[in-house]
This record gives sequence, C-alpha cells and structure tokens, in this order.
Amino acid sequence: MTFQRARTEEQREIRRQAILDMASAMLDEMPVATVTLNELSRRVGLAKPNVLRYFESREAVLLELLDRFLKEWLTELADELAADVDKNLPMAERATAVAEILSRSLSGRAVLCDLLGAQGSALEHNVSVEVVARYKRASLNRLTTMTALLLKYLPELGENAMLFSLQTMVLAGALSAYSTPPPCLQAAYQAEPDLARFHLGLKDSLKLALTATLLGALPRN
Repeated sequence: MTFQRARTEEQREIRRQAILDMASAMLDEMPVATVTLNELSRRVGLAKPNVLRYFESREAVLLELLDRFLKEWLTELADELAADVDKNLPMAERATAVAEILSRSLSGRAVLCDLLGAQGSALEHNVSVEVVARYKRASLNRLTTMTALLLKYLPELGENAMLFSLQTMVLAGALSAYSTPPPCLQAAYQAEPDLARFHLGLKDSLKLALTATLLGALPRN
C-alpha cells in the first residue's frame, strides 16, 4: 500500500482509516500484545513518523479500534437479544437467557475481548489526557447503550444495570487471557494435564460468571 501526501481533510481521514483497517487486519493474525507501531507502519506503507501524525501512539490506534469494535458488537447484540429473549418469561429465566447470549456473543469476538483485556493494563497508558478522555467519553456512550439494552429485557436490574454492563466487559477481557494461552503454556498443559485446569474456555467460564453476577444483582422475592 502506498500513499501520496495527504493535502485535504478528506485525504487525511482516508489515511487514518487505512491505518485503522490495517491494525484491525493485524489483530486477526496476532494478539494485541504483539502489535507494534513499526510493523503497522511497514504494512500500511508509511514511515513511522507519518503514522504518528495521525495517531500519537500504538495505544491510541488500538483504543480507537476498541471503540469501533464495541459499537459493532452492541449493534449485533441488540438483534441477538431481540431474537432470543422472551420478555414474558419469569425474571430468572430471562436473566439466564441474557447471560447465555452475552457469553456466546462475546466469546465469538476474540479480538474485542483481547482489546478489553489490554485496556486498563496497557492501552490507557502512553496516551495523552486528550486521547484517553476522548476514548472514555465514547466508552461512556457504549456503556449507556448496553445498559439501555439490558434494561429492555431485565428492567428489574434498575440502577445495577450500568454496573453489570461494565462488569461484563471487564470479565470478558480478564477471562480471555486464560482462554488463549501462549504456545509455551499450551506445551506445559500437554506435558502435565493437571495444569490444564488453569485453561478456561471463554464461553463457558464467562457464562458461569455472568449468570452468577446477574442473578446476584437482581432483586429477591
């Protein structure tokens, strides 16, 4: 991929999107931790200083991608909830159905979960106050969207709905690290099967955690 110098705002936006799209393609091949600015620059066909004209750091690129993936996921989640949750079911059955959908939906989006896991420990570092504040404002919008979705099917959650929404994203990120062990750990699990109990399947472990959290947050008769 080669570019001529961007001279207009439209050309600069095209360049920004090309950088984001290339970073997204890299995440289909490798975990977040191994994505580097040098490799991104090489693949997109720009010198590293030129990439830094559009994004102040590797982390700034990945934070913007995380927001993009969250927005896409929430759009699809709305359809999944509408298709699979019967609002006429008793509260506990609706809660179980919601937990199943959330775990299934998130476990099918490994890149999103990897980014969520890296958010607090890595992505919110090495960025300016302006960049991280802009990302957090966008995240608050996503959180508000998710909260409204959950309340549509579980109005009993009340004021706990936003906290549960946040906990869902945190759990998905944290558990994803245990579901995709690196090659050395996979070899250790194969050599000593007893150690494999530390390997958690993302969907099942997320469903268990979300079900317990959700039922605990709902009012008791």
